[in-house]
Amino acid sequence: MIQERRGRFGFWSLVLLGVNCVIGSGIFLLPGKAMELAGPASLLVYLFTTLVVLAVAVCFAECSGKFQRDGAAYVYAREAFGEFIGFEVGLMSWAIRIIAWAAMAVAFVTALSSIWPAALQWPWKALLVVAILGGLGIINSLGVRPTRLLNNLVTVGKLLPLLVVGLIGLFFLHGSNFHPLFPKGFSLDAFGATSLLIFYAFTGFEALAVAAEDIENPRRNLPIAFLVVMGLCSGLYCMIQAVAVGTLGPALARSNAPVAAAAAAFLGPAGGWLVVIGSLLSIGGINVASSFTAPRTGVGLAEDGVIPRRMAELNRFGAPQWSILATVLLAIPVALSGSFVQLAAISMVSRFAQYLPTCVAVIVLRRKRPDLTSRFTIPFGPFIPIVAVIVCLWLLSKATHTQLSWGLGALVIGVLLYGAMKLVKPAALT
Repeated sequence: MIQERRGRFGFWSLVLLGVNCVIGSGIFLLPGKAMELAGPASLLVYLFTTLVVLAVAVCFAECSGKFQRDGAAYVYAREAFGEFIGFEVGLMSWAIRIIAWAAMAVAFVTALSSIWPAALQWPWKALLVVAILGGLGIINSLGVRPTRLLNNLVTVGKLLPLLVVGLIGLFFLHGSNFHPLFPKGFSLDAFGATSLLIFYAFTGFEALAVAAEDIENPRRNLPIAFLVVMGLCSGLYCMIQAVAVGTLGPALARSNAPVAAAAAAFLGPAGGWLVVIGSLLSIGGINVASSFTAPRTGVGLAEDGVIPRRMAELNRFGAPQWSILATVLLAIPVALSGSFVQLAAISMVSRFAQYLPTCVAVIVLRRKRPDLTSRFTIPFGPFIPIVAVIVCLWLLSKATHTQLSWGLGALVIGVLLYGAMKLVKPAALT
């Protein structure tokens, strides 16, 4: 028996889901690399990246206030640009979330290896990856309520260690560690490369709107949640970077575990263990969020007949069982095929295939569908969406050819699949 969805996310559960989607491994691993590339000016790069991400996030906020369907960027692109662009964005969105979830499963095993080295050895790595993906898939198939409760608990659990390190660390800053601001001199290329790197830590916010049908009053709650989530995450990121730079100075650039090293500098060994526990909770939490959002991307495609409609069927708990099963089965071989670094790089570049169409869709939908009103409208006309598009293209120009070819290669596959589906079943996409 197929039932309607139940146990929907309320506003604060939605905010916790958004925070869980964004804060994962990046906050623990990137401060050292950012310091290596930009020195103490990495703080300025964080602030710049925050503005860029906010510009993109407000585009999602306006579009999310116009629709109540699963799919997010896919729905916006299909309505604004038609079925082909919608198909391309939808296919990329699902592929991105599968790859991102696979990357986070590998990241959890990698983090676990810091206290249990055998975790990265065969067959433990494979068993752990399958257990993470399969176990969360089973929990997800039991409906929204257990996933929501687990998400809330894990998100609060991973925020507490970060807040402790950040707030206490502010009392141990050394002003001399922030000078000179640009040790290697200012370079626009280095600034852009660092921005692209840090941008990875902010990705995931777009997943908030993927499961709109599992959210209470999505047209009201989603736009506000986008802004609250990005404000909380950016504030925490900037605080952690400031503490890492201010406590470790130049040594930060040489650290493989920068936040743990910073915590140990002013809290002793207990601080290092606090960060290890926090990192496991953080990466585990983003796995929980990914297990929920990734299958819902497929649901939006199935509802329009872009992929078999069976993928949108709900089980007796109101969960899209076939989409969950397909997502887990696809994520397992992806996770076993590569390292966290490889999968994360592909995932990060691929996300621009959602960001750019959504930013442009804001302008197009205002003209094409004035009947679609949103609870949130971006001020200053088309200025902010245009700036977001320009800066996103500039950041993409800083990616390597390998990252671009792997990250956006699915677009080419999408063209072939679209043509094949039109030949086999032309009515499926109308």
